[in-house]
Amino acid sequence: MNEIKMPIVLIGNSFKYEVEATMKLFFNAQRYAFSDDIADARGDRFAVAGVRDGSVVYTDINLGDGETVHREKSLDCTIESDKSTVEHELCRLIYTVLREKLGISPPWGLLTGIRPVKKVADLLRGGATEEQIYSLLAEKYEVSPKKQRLAYNTAVNQLPILDRIDRSAASLYVSIPFCPTRCSYCSFVSHSMESAMKLMPEYVAALCRELEIIGCIVRETGTKIDTVYFGGGTPTSLSAQDIRTIMEAVAANFDLDNIREYSFEAGRPDTITEEKLRVIKALGADRISINPQTLNDEVLRVIGRRHTGEEAVRAFELACSVGFKNINTDLIAGLPTESAESFRSTLDRIIDLAPESITVHTLTIKRAADMFENRGEQPVSPAAEMVDYSVERLMGSGYLPYYLYRQKNTVDNLENVGYAKKGFESYYNIFIMDETQTILGAGCAASTKLVYPDGKISRIHNYKFPYEYIRSFDRLMEKKEEAVECLKRISSLKQK
Repeated sequence: MNEIKMPIVLIGNSFKYEVEATMKLFFNAQRYAFSDDIADARGDRFAVAGVRDGSVVYTDINLGDGETVHREKSLDCTIESDKSTVEHELCRLIYTVLREKLGISPPWGLLTGIRPVKKVADLLRGGATEEQIYSLLAEKYEVSPKKQRLAYNTAVNQLPILDRIDRSAASLYVSIPFCPTRCSYCSFVSHSMESAMKLMPEYVAALCRELEIIGCIVRETGTKIDTVYFGGGTPTSLSAQDIRTIMEAVAANFDLDNIREYSFEAGRPDTITEEKLRVIKALGADRISINPQTLNDEVLRVIGRRHTGEEAVRAFELACSVGFKNINTDLIAGLPTESAESFRSTLDRIIDLAPESITVHTLTIKRAADMFENRGEQPVSPAAEMVDYSVERLMGSGYLPYYLYRQKNTVDNLENVGYAKKGFESYYNIFIMDETQTILGAGCAASTKLVYPDGKISRIHNYKFPYEYIRSFDRLMEKKEEAVECLKRISSLKQK
């Protein structure tokens, strides 16, 4: 069914993105064919999203059960005078019909964006009370009480950090898009070390060249680097010597004396060694992430991991013995074959280890993931039960939610949440989610996000694959001119 495109006919409007996002709240793997021809509303599955006379929104939906449901509503505004309200009310009609037909109430209601906390933060800055925020989330967006509280608590914990953001500074992201193997749920552009080894010397050399070029731009524009983040992939897939080479290139080309945070995704436990950890610590990283995803050995086997739960625990203990005082651990709710009881056991064990932060992701299956092909065979997921447990258990153990985001195709339309002990929140994670600071990306598949003083955001994408990145390096570097202009502008924001 999911490979057959369901027709969606837009009449009198161009609200393709939000209409599709609303449909995906209920059919997250379905593909759609959009048109403006009512003749395409035929067959046994279709949806019509229309605006008549500029102020009447209506929908006709048939889900293949022989019944076409019609719903419409007259508004006090027109599409010309208040486009956003007309769009919202049209999507609300579609949402209401699907909720009634399917008996499903998405926990985030009509909120379809990846940053629901941003709305709450804006309301708090505007002086709204907790009660007013809950009321708006419930009445306008139909957000469940549990998610209202989670969004509110996250925004409250996040705002003090956002208020200290240095908008005249930039952060640096270094991409290491390699993993020892590809996990079955993964959709990121990452490459197996078994197939990438021959590219490694050229990749490391090209990455160091790019760091040198970005460093020159940063110095020429007088830009301060606020945070550094090594991500992937799994950066510890590299040898200790390659890690040293790249981190030394960062140290040689950027002033790290006053950065607020230096994070390194140590990632998968089967790639972590004492030698690598000592290199990472010696060269400046003060925050690392160790990501077992689960401590259940059978689930690890199913998703394609080559380590056990106990090996993950030993990797964490090794990082502590090396001297790391700020360690994050990632878990995933909703992994195939994992029960709610198994997830609870994993989370309880991780809390006993007392990392400074714990991130709970919900399984997201993208088309590029191996698991996508077998999605119809998966049993009903207990992800919602796992996530509910994580909220109560973590907050009850002194971990506060400080950043939150959602992704398309997430099981049960749930969310990813970072929790931290007070004072151990990751600046980089908050900045990239709030989109309030420029992020300079280096390496294959890295993205540079330029945030201008007027709020405009522009992106520069590096090539996705290592061979492209290496082969087309000079052409890629020509794109850096736009970064120069942005950094000049944000540097002008420096306080006298």
